[in-house]
Formats: sequence, C-alpha cells, structure tokens
Amino acid sequence: MSGRVVKVAGGVAAAGAAYYLYQAGGNPKVAEKQVEHDAAKLSSRFKSDLPGAGKEAKTGIKLSAEEAGQKVDDWAASAKQTTRSTDAKLEGYRAGAEKKIDEYRKEVGKDLSSAVDKFDKTVEEKAAASKSWLGSWFGGK
Repeated sequence: MSGRVVKVAGGVAAAGAAYYLYQAGGNPKVAEKQVEHDAAKLSSRFKSDLPGAGKEAKTGIKLSAEEAGQKVDDWAASAKQTTRSTDAKLEGYRAGAEKKIDEYRKEVGKDLSSAVDKFDKTVEEKAAASKSWLGSWFGGK
C-alpha cells in the first residue's frame, strides 16, 4: 500500500511540475518563480497575521521580471530573425541587380563594338575612294 501512495504522490508532483513548466512556456526559471509566488500566496492566506505578504509581493515582482525578461528575449529573437530575412532579401536583390548590370554592360559592349566596326569600315571605304580620286589627278589609277 505504501508503494502505491509513493507512486500517486510522485505522479501528482510530476503533474504539478508539468503544469508550471507549461504555464511558463517551457522556461524553468519562470516556472520556479511561479511556484514560489503561488507558495507565498498560499502561506499568506493560511496565516492570520499575514507575515508572508511582503514575501508574496517580492516573489510577484520577481515573477513579473522573469516573464518580462522572457518576453524581451522572445522579441529580440524575433527581431534577429526578421533582420536575417531582410538581409537575405536585400542580398538577393543585390545579386539580381548585379546580374542585370553585367548583362547591360555586355549588350552595350557589343553595340559599341558593332558601331566602331561600322565606323572603321566607312572610314576605310572613304579613304580608299579619296585615294583613288587623288591618284587620278596625278596620273594614278
């Protein structure tokens, strides 16, 4: 019979621990502060002169501080994740812009090369025509 009592008491203790851990969002420090706060609250209810009221207030403040700290940590992690995703998007945009600039540079280079070749051909043709015209004055072909 005593083995059964131990098992039941252990199950109740595990269930209580799981409850406080769940309420704290998985943070054991916050869960511990909640247990202390609830224990101080219960002790003040059972004592007629309320000597635990000061302790209850202190544990309430500690609990609030732990919860606030957890919220700040969660917010900071969220902000870091948002920053990372924004950085990744910006990097993608930069790479795309760099690729477009490279494509335009190659296109302009081809156009420029084509224009220079056309100019050279025109200059050579005109020079050949001028040479034959000038040569005809002096008896050349």
